[in-house]
Amino acid sequence: MGDSKHKVFVGLGNFGKRYQKTRHNIGFMVTERLCDRHFWELKDVPRFKAKVAKGVMDDKTIHILEPATYMNASGQALKRYLDYFHLSSQDVCVVTDDIALSFGEMRLRAMGSSGGHNGLKSIEQHLGTRQYPRLRLGIAGEHHQQRALEDYVLDEFSRAEREQLPLLIESAVDVLERLVTQDIERVMKDVNTRQEKENESNKNKSL
Repeated sequence: MGDSKHKVFVGLGNFGKRYQKTRHNIGFMVTERLCDRHFWELKDVPRFKAKVAKGVMDDKTIHILEPATYMNASGQALKRYLDYFHLSSQDVCVVTDDIALSFGEMRLRAMGSSGGHNGLKSIEQHLGTRQYPRLRLGIAGEHHQQRALEDYVLDEFSRAEREQLPLLIESAVDVLERLVTQDIERVMKDVNTRQEKENESNKNKSL
């Protein structure tokens, strides 16, 4: 995530009680847990159309941003924030849900396409680049393809998923903290290699 003294962690989701516990809001769940862990307070900042928190970790300024523009316009808030503080897209890590990954899976990338995710599409459009880190958290359930995509992502997690969700969120927060102190390539290798091993183990168990 670059060598600057700033890190910007962006949780993606939709604001409002209606969406608070939905699958599409897992990005917010992670950034809110990060704030809770460090006693940072998220505040509404109309100038940025976002909730914002700031703190310090390892002598770096940590920025937490939760766009209040709804998912499809997330890039608007992020662009405004980065421009105001003269920060780079390389200082960013976006935390988002991913329907292409099974629930519980986690992938860290230094850059990449939106994968059809409207929040990432908006960020790519407003920043004019795909070169920003993102942490993708799987939300695909066993029967998700039997439902319309919008209905599925805007629904709450199942009972079984809710039991596992706290551990997944804690693991994601651990990854963000590592990105403050370690090179992204090293963290990517650890996160993605561990996930591949878990997938292979689960595959063998099902045979």
